[in-house]
Amino acid sequence: MDSASKQKLTKDMKSLRPEVKSSGGGPKRIPVSQQSHLAVVTPTPQQRVLGLSNGPQRIQRPVSHQKSLTDVCYAVKSTHSNQNVDPQSQKSNPALQSKHVSHQISPKINVPNVAQPTAKQPEPDKMQKKPAKNDCEKASASKRRWSLENFDIGRPLGKGKFGNVYLARERQSRFILALKVLFKKQLEKAGVEHQLRREVEIQSHLRHPNILRLYGYFHDPSRVYLILEFAPKGELYGELQRCGSFPEERSATYIMELADALNYCHSKKVIHRDIKPENLLLGANGELKIADFGWSVHTPSSRRSTLCGTLDYLPPEMIEGKTHDEKVDLWSLGVLCYEFLVGKPPFEAKTHEETYRRISRVEYTYPAHTNISDGAKDLVSRLLKHNPMQRLPVQGVLAHPWVVERSTKKPTTVTNEQPSS
Repeated sequence: MDSASKQKLTKDMKSLRPEVKSSGGGPKRIPVSQQSHLAVVTPTPQQRVLGLSNGPQRIQRPVSHQKSLTDVCYAVKSTHSNQNVDPQSQKSNPALQSKHVSHQISPKINVPNVAQPTAKQPEPDKMQKKPAKNDCEKASASKRRWSLENFDIGRPLGKGKFGNVYLARERQSRFILALKVLFKKQLEKAGVEHQLRREVEIQSHLRHPNILRLYGYFHDPSRVYLILEFAPKGELYGELQRCGSFPEERSATYIMELADALNYCHSKKVIHRDIKPENLLLGANGELKIADFGWSVHTPSSRRSTLCGTLDYLPPEMIEGKTHDEKVDLWSLGVLCYEFLVGKPPFEAKTHEETYRRISRVEYTYPAHTNISDGAKDLVSRLLKHNPMQRLPVQGVLAHPWVVERSTKKPTTVTNEQPSS
């Protein structure tokens, strides 16, 4: 290379690299502040994935489009052959699982949310913040969705005309509950769909320690599922059959708990209308819990005239076809108090006609072998009045001397709930 070419090359190099003055004769160094101005080639997205840039890189995890657990259900066309399939056999055979349509609720059970979160960007702009908010809203909504996939089904707890009740466990929280399974065809055939809607509407809004909680519900093409509080000690009816009758302390405690719950219901304008041992359950600590609000009704201002409930517990105004209000529950409270102490209802007879006659005339006696206190008999007599207006109000029951002296528990609503008139 000749001298002219060398001079040109040197000149070109100087134009690319700015000179820095130095007091020494050694090689010149470029400061970092100036080195940062050198041109750097920005790699393409493909090059970044392959790691072709000058330094280490973090590859962004792709956004998952996987649906949440509650959205992933088996969609199987419903046929008449699987209308009454047991939930336990259904869970073991995926081909029998149907797509569940879920609704409202729930309470304190934590529902799993397995939707993958999006990767956080270093400097998200406004367009990126909005999807994040929507994702939160969707995640919150998913907590109210239920399907059979959320539960492990255990042993049957009971069987009824329209379905069965199973012990169940919510998979995410491992919360133990009861799952009531009702078959739509049987409900429609009996024409009692309105009773189910009424039960769900009323019971899901009641919050009292002596009322069984309804946490939520969902359904598929053939069944309706009610998510209920689990009462470990079962029906009060079975306990009464086993014991024959209850001591006065135990009877007074049950009457106090029942009156406390009815005081709460009546303050919410809810009439149960079917209070009987079969509809009363016992919690883990032996506390009484009112269940089965299928016959109950919410009455903001009207009076009812329909005949419903169990014959032995019906008041005179209902069997006579008259209008009635929340005082029908007071009559049932008197019938229950008698049954707790004696072991059978006061108007029980061999025929329906005789039972009707005894109720209309308020004819009942105490067996000679029973040793029942005058205080207990006084409470029963004050509740079993033919005229509803003469019956002891529910707060009068809570304040009755026999209840106050014999009950081992205290009411929870007497100080903050007023009975409706």
